[in-house]
Amino acid sequence: MATATQNKEALLEQYRMMVLIRVFEERAAQLYTQAHIGGYCHLNIGEEATVVGALTTLQSNDYVFTAYREHGHALALGSDPGAVMAELCGKATGLSKGRGGSMHLFDLEHRLYGGYGIVGGHLPLAIGAALAAQYREEDAIVMCLFGEGATNIGMFHESLNMAKVYRLPVLFFCVNNQYAMGSAPEEDSAVPEMWMKACAYNMPAERIDGMDVFKVREATQRAVDQVRSTGEPFFLEAVTYRFRGHSMADAGRYRTQDEVREWQQRDPIQIFARKLEEEGVLDTGLRREIDSSVEEEVERATQFALESPAPDVADLYKYVYTEESE
Repeated sequence: MATATQNKEALLEQYRMMVLIRVFEERAAQLYTQAHIGGYCHLNIGEEATVVGALTTLQSNDYVFTAYREHGHALALGSDPGAVMAELCGKATGLSKGRGGSMHLFDLEHRLYGGYGIVGGHLPLAIGAALAAQYREEDAIVMCLFGEGATNIGMFHESLNMAKVYRLPVLFFCVNNQYAMGSAPEEDSAVPEMWMKACAYNMPAERIDGMDVFKVREATQRAVDQVRSTGEPFFLEAVTYRFRGHSMADAGRYRTQDEVREWQQRDPIQIFARKLEEEGVLDTGLRREIDSSVEEEVERATQFALESPAPDVADLYKYVYTEESE
């Protein structure tokens, strides 16, 4: 059992973080329907094990690049929930000063080098960071997370090829929630198992259960250690399921409610909680205490966001260049 390699405090923190992501996203969905959040909004609900299981394997100096379903990634890396929620609401106190919104979170302090709105567009950027880390001889790797839909984009193939040719320290982490925007892999990909695409570039690859945080963390830790020790790329595909639509604007008519309910029986938070209870790490009282604490934290973050000011129009041209960051 994976609990043997982790202490109680670490396991409870992982559980707390998964609950925080779930509650945060549910509150974000509510704020979206109330028109406090504009534009698009993509939620991590159902995918919490892939977020927490993957990111808890990294060192503080590693780089993280991800796509637009990134609220949970920011939280798991240590970003302030209030600043994340404020960014979703387009407020000046947000992570990106209200400029990025839901799809473009950025937190340099916690090594989150962006959520990106263009499908697959961040893979070349991750490769650039890996090349820089290699050139500077840093003890750092790059984790690049993306959905299975990105594997059909040209930049995906160019990036994998370059990473292998130049032997770059990057872990490609494909979060396969099985529907891209609204099509199953069997409908839009000649190769429905994403890990097999990495084999075309002579890259080690593995497919894992993305609903079990223990399995995600164990496999990711092995991959991270291999990338760090060899300086060469690795590819992981985590099979998971998003319980909500692709975005808040998605009615999800391409899948049945019976299918959704079937996957909800494999809720990653419930799976994790049951295992922790079996190991004597978590009990009913402690679980209620953690859940209540998370509810309060998200409520504080929400109030902070709602009470924060909108960006001043006089600052319209600020933050265009890095030397104007403050």
